[in-house]
Amino acid sequence: MEEESEGTRGQLEAEEVMSEVHLGCPPGFSGPHLSYFTISIPPGTPYAPMTFPNLKKQLLQTVCFDEDGYLILPSRKTKFSNHSYSVTVQHSITSTLPSVGLQVWRAELVLSDFLLHKMFTSSELHGVVSLELGAGTGLVGILLARVAKTVFITDRGNEILDNYVQNVELNSELINHGTTVYVRELDWMNPWPTRYTIEDSSFETKRYSWTFLEIEIANEASLLVAADVIYSDDLTDAFFSTLERLMSIGSEKVLFLALEKRYNFSLHDLDVVTNGYLHFRSYLQLEEDCKGLKCGSMPCFVGKCIDITEIPQYVKGYVRGSAVEIWEIKYSKIKS
Repeated sequence: MEEESEGTRGQLEAEEVMSEVHLGCPPGFSGPHLSYFTISIPPGTPYAPMTFPNLKKQLLQTVCFDEDGYLILPSRKTKFSNHSYSVTVQHSITSTLPSVGLQVWRAELVLSDFLLHKMFTSSELHGVVSLELGAGTGLVGILLARVAKTVFITDRGNEILDNYVQNVELNSELINHGTTVYVRELDWMNPWPTRYTIEDSSFETKRYSWTFLEIEIANEASLLVAADVIYSDDLTDAFFSTLERLMSIGSEKVLFLALEKRYNFSLHDLDVVTNGYLHFRSYLQLEEDCKGLKCGSMPCFVGKCIDITEIPQYVKGYVRGSAVEIWEIKYSKIKS
């Protein structure tokens, strides 16, 4: 039975999956693909001049969608006004489950809208140290690098991390000259602080290893972000285990987590369920039920679901849908 289970798991991991964002791409298209996401800034946005002081007219190839949300690949360059700019993202159209970070997912775009809204309407994120968990293509971290002091873009595996580096280079002109961007491996299955450092790494892993100083800086991060990391119960368990270690040491931290509820028919329940989402929710105490973050005698995660209908869509050309949520999550420690 165990061999059959492992075989089934291996078969599932080998299957190709595709993000809804990539629907409409030519059949059989494979390999790295460049998408150009247009960020539109409404005139008069208070902090836009501070966030992007050198907006210029650009000649861009943009990603467009039809009314059903399917991708239309353009064949010509399009001109945009000085109230927009482009972020270039290298990604795969399809991938296996272990490599889903090579794709662009809808929750990643919604989280980008949320953080852009904070950047354009307040100085809350200016000068912060941030850490992105399971960063996917690195889009969110690249946007944060416009205003943050330090950005850690983290995930697992050289293929995904190599793709991050490429995306950071493709968007180097957007990154604030005073911002330090680190691309580092953070495997949720291993303890934090990571035991792998440059001082004791092999040549193959040295590129994305942590120094002791970087670990100290990451421990003092005030902002954690993650998008579309809730799809496997095992990974959700590992994610919250890593979160607990990160949020229980150093400075006080807040996590903004974007996820997409995925509905599946369950033979056990004979109904359409969101088991992965329910497992995620089992880790949270709702903020309204925890007055003053008093969650009893044990530490806990306190969550508040954010109303994203109040967040403008700055990233153009994708359909949000109704299944994406953003959660603000804090960690309540036992107070002596």
